[in-house]
Amino acid sequence: MSDLEQYRAGLTGYCYRMLGAGLEAEDAVQETFLRAWRKQDQRQGSLKSWLYAIATNVCIDMLRSAQRRVVAMDIAEPSNAGTPFTEPLPDNTWTQPIPDARVLDPANVVAERETIRMAFIAALQHLPPKQRAVLILREVLAWKADEVAELLDTSVASVNSALQRARATLATRPNPKPLDDDQQSTVERYMRAFTSYDLDTLVTLLHEDVTSSMPPFTWWMRGREELMAALRGAGSEAVCKISTFVPAGYANGAPVYGQYLEGKPFALQVFEVSGGLVTHTTTYLQAGHLFPLFGLPTDEFSEATSS
Repeated sequence: MSDLEQYRAGLTGYCYRMLGAGLEAEDAVQETFLRAWRKQDQRQGSLKSWLYAIATNVCIDMLRSAQRRVVAMDIAEPSNAGTPFTEPLPDNTWTQPIPDARVLDPANVVAERETIRMAFIAALQHLPPKQRAVLILREVLAWKADEVAELLDTSVASVNSALQRARATLATRPNPKPLDDDQQSTVERYMRAFTSYDLDTLVTLLHEDVTSSMPPFTWWMRGREELMAALRGAGSEAVCKISTFVPAGYANGAPVYGQYLEGKPFALQVFEVSGGLVTHTTTYLQAGHLFPLFGLPTDEFSEATSS
């Protein structure tokens, strides 16, 4: 198994783009390694190609029994501030985040970051599994058409056709704003303003077309004025002032934080920033199962014990 570990990050990134959920991607890689170990005497070709072929089959098997994962903007119209939440949808409804460090080459983080952004991951889920595999292998991992054809046991013409159809589908999806190279300082200013309930500063840090979603609820909002109206709502000041945000690196190319209320886990927060302004926030509620993936405490957090 030691020979396989060198491919873990690349395979995890591939499986994540296929499946849209970090924990499922890690399960898929473990299953890939298990199948490889069991069938090592049947290996043909390079180890890398053989592993990606196994991983593709694992992902396609997992996708046969799964519904398409989505973001809230795919399935609901924007809500107004003060609109009550509907019933939460099951966890497997939603695309889920993954730490950059689990899937990106440290030497190529900037170049690869766009390929794990949540908007791109959500768009991939609209493709049939084999089109999805072709597009990831060709466009993201830069495999040659004949290599993909061999991996998928099909023809080069079939690969090129699938890629053309996949590109056409993705062209109909929203094109998100480019991320800043340095997002962290903007998010840190946002955190300070949020936890002190400094609305005058908060409004200056939000893009006019900012969006905000809160899986597992379909509720989401668009526009700076709507978000500010929500922050002015009853109970918001109390929530802000008892919040503590613990940095957890980057998820899908964007800063991610664990949010604790009075020291207890509350949500996983992911922020996208462009032009020095926050353009999207995703608050993963009921996300305690994701905290270990990001190295966050799952019981209680205090500033005194964190140092």
